Amino acid sequence: MKQTPDPAFGRPALKPLALTPGEPAGIGPECVLRLRLDRGDDPLVAIADPDLLTATARRFNLPVEIIPWQPGDPLPGEGALACLAVPLGAAPKPGVLDPANGPYVLETLRAAVELVRKGEAAALVTGPVHKGVINDSGAPFTGHTEFLAELAGVPRVVMMLAAEPLRVALVTTHLPLSAVPSAITPASVGSALRITAHALQELFGIAEPRIQVLGLNPHAGEGGHLGHEDDAIIAPAMAALDLPGVTLAGPVPADTAFTPRALAGCDAVLAMYHDQGLPVLKHAGFGRAVNITLGLPFIRTSVDHGTALDIAARGGADASSLGHAVDQARAMADAAPRTMDA
Repeated sequence: MKQTPDPAFGRPALKPLALTPGEPAGIGPECVLRLRLDRGDDPLVAIADPDLLTATARRFNLPVEIIPWQPGDPLPGEGALACLAVPLGAAPKPGVLDPANGPYVLETLRAAVELVRKGEAAALVTGPVHKGVINDSGAPFTGHTEFLAELAGVPRVVMMLAAEPLRVALVTTHLPLSAVPSAITPASVGSALRITAHALQELFGIAEPRIQVLGLNPHAGEGGHLGHEDDAIIAPAMAALDLPGVTLAGPVPADTAFTPRALAGCDAVLAMYHDQGLPVLKHAGFGRAVNITLGLPFIRTSVDHGTALDIAARGGADASSLGHAVDQARAMADAAPRTMDA
């Protein structure tokens, strides 16, 4: 990762991480402020409406001063948070969704991606959004993963959730279960494996990663008796790949793939659909799991929880998941090859 000199100490200064708080009526803004208090020396920039952050700080008695910031400005010290301003569509009420702020949420993401792609920030860390209210605002939105892929202009990305030592990547993401079988193709399985293997090597520093590939059907198809996709699509897609240094196992039955013995021999699990792999990971590591988008030309991590509208007005939101996302983003930025630098 590129670094700029820190004149105060005569050593390289870390680039800031770009933080988007997500849905303004949820706990995201509070989590960003609490994280700032916990990580007073971390270089962080929030991309948000500064009035929203100031009002949130006052509401919950959080001693964080919001400082307007533009690329090239120095970052404030402890007790203050730099903020690249994006105006809200309407004043939010904690816990109450308003479609008028759907465009605001998307604009914070656009502004944050621009910062990262221009090299003004080391990585993007996102807070929770509410897909429904963004769609209600008139903007088609299936999730962060797909929206960021569109912004970056890449044809394929992979969602991974990580809660050390378990990492689970997905071939398909936010699809109805009825649409999953037709989305399992040699191309989708092969590209997901290539992207996952590359990320494990380049961003996680695993020279010879081992990936366990789940079957789609119970018992990985039971030799064709419980479905054809495992033998006819997944296995040939795996065999067709040329991934130097990478070991692939599968397709394996999903019901035994997450046993301690099976996981002891792999660095990541590739699941065929969202609820095949993520319930196990979230059971094992909820609150410390990190959502990572693989295949982007920049680093993006996110929290593993939702907007928590039911507690947004109470205060006391837990910022630990956001903290894990920040730690993961910084570690990946430090490990990233220079080809990812602006």
